[in-house]
Amino acid sequence: MRRTLTAFDLTCLGIGAIIGAGIFALAGTAAAGEAARVGDSVFKTPVINFIEAFVRNTDLVFGRPAAGPAVAVSFVVAAIACAFAALCYSELASMIPVSGSAYTYSYATLGEIIAWIIGWDLILEYAVGNMAVAKGWSDYFVKFLYSVSHGAITFPLWLVTDPTTAATRISQGGETTQYYSSVALPHFLGHSVAFDLPAFLIVAAVTVLLIYGIHETAKTNSTIVVVKVAVVVFVIAFGAFMVHPVNWHPFMPSGFGGVMSGAAIVFFAFIGFDAVSTTAEETKNPQRDLPIGMIASLIICTVLYVLMALILTGIKKYTVYLGDSAAVATAFASKPWAQALISAGALAGLTSVLIVFQLGQPRILMAMARDGLLPKFFARIHPRFRTPYVTTILTGLVVGGVALFVDIGSLADLTNIGTLFAFALVCSGVIVLRRKDPDRVRPFRVPFVPLFPLLGVLFCFALMLSLPIETWVRFFFWLAIGLLIYFLYSLGHSRLRHGVDAGETENEFPPIEP
Repeated sequence: MRRTLTAFDLTCLGIGAIIGAGIFALAGTAAAGEAARVGDSVFKTPVINFIEAFVRNTDLVFGRPAAGPAVAVSFVVAAIACAFAALCYSELASMIPVSGSAYTYSYATLGEIIAWIIGWDLILEYAVGNMAVAKGWSDYFVKFLYSVSHGAITFPLWLVTDPTTAATRISQGGETTQYYSSVALPHFLGHSVAFDLPAFLIVAAVTVLLIYGIHETAKTNSTIVVVKVAVVVFVIAFGAFMVHPVNWHPFMPSGFGGVMSGAAIVFFAFIGFDAVSTTAEETKNPQRDLPIGMIASLIICTVLYVLMALILTGIKKYTVYLGDSAAVATAFASKPWAQALISAGALAGLTSVLIVFQLGQPRILMAMARDGLLPKFFARIHPRFRTPYVTTILTGLVVGGVALFVDIGSLADLTNIGTLFAFALVCSGVIVLRRKDPDRVRPFRVPFVPLFPLLGVLFCFALMLSLPIETWVRFFFWLAIGLLIYFLYSLGHSRLRHGVDAGETENEFPPIEP
């Protein structure tokens, strides 16, 4: 694989992954919440909800409480959790500069089965996360065409959204349905039919770009990052004059539980620095550039996120953004020219997120295949383009296929719980490796060990506990499937179990196909 990436490229990749889904697609969902109250009139945090249901034999309350304008605080909480995780990532990435991200780090510190669990969770982070981003891209694409054509270009609802979102928008009516030529859903075998074609097509286009080459991908991403950061700055500057302070009251409509719930979902927006670490084998000086890229991108994006969140909830009441994956465009609906500009910037931003996430997933699968935990063909490198084309194509097909039919909220929650669990294990890995191998060269060192890694673990688990109950059920189901695959296939094919993986064999690259 070609080593062409610099610290600037990595920072742009990090910004490309961070600025996008969080502020353009998920901020509205986090602010408005999506609580479906069952047997209770007041939403409780998931942990209290579960304990009360068990002790008092009452019904569980599903959904997520609204963070309201305090979603700005949610971004800060999520950023703090990510900061501790980023420091741990930086230390491990500088010591183990190869593809695979948290999977590789855990393989070297915590053992094979823990590494498998993390690798399986990272599939949630990248593949499922990209499905959510593709949903947001599709929504902005529809609103962009509507704005620039003054309503002349529209699509039927069933062609540009999933069944769950289509039903929600039909029930809401009014402004939410003005972007579609028709809201009537066709039926097949007695069931309503709807699928998100734009989401599938953008994933297909990104997949082709990533197969073509990492250098071309980095250049494309850097250009997009410049465009979308300019649009974010415009939104903050121009939107400040449209803010109505009365919309910030109440600031915390659901209390601190709402803030934590909001942080648990917008955490999705900060995981770009993790994708940066997957490009270690394509970085010129990974020991120096990886920590710079991860930490610099996190700091820059946190400042922009907080300002954007305040603008978003100040322009319109937070309740307007219920189920909206294009909240920023909705906020500027009264000014079509601004909505068109913002939608264009959001499309650029979400495209760069798609690029970085779709870049990371195949490289994690490649690293797992090198260790024998997945079939060997997952590690194949294209003889001309020098990219992991098999896993890139497979990831594109799965991401695009699921994005056709599943809503953004469910996808984001599932992504976050897997990522938070993986981050907690990475933070633990730093502590373990400091005790296990204290003399190993560490070009970057986490300060105040074990305090900072422990804080990273605590913050990650606090955010996990703030996710809805149904997300935990799906997560345990996903882990069960992963462990089944591990014991039925991976355990028997593991290089480590066969005595092949002696020493730092992660640095032995697979041969290029003839």
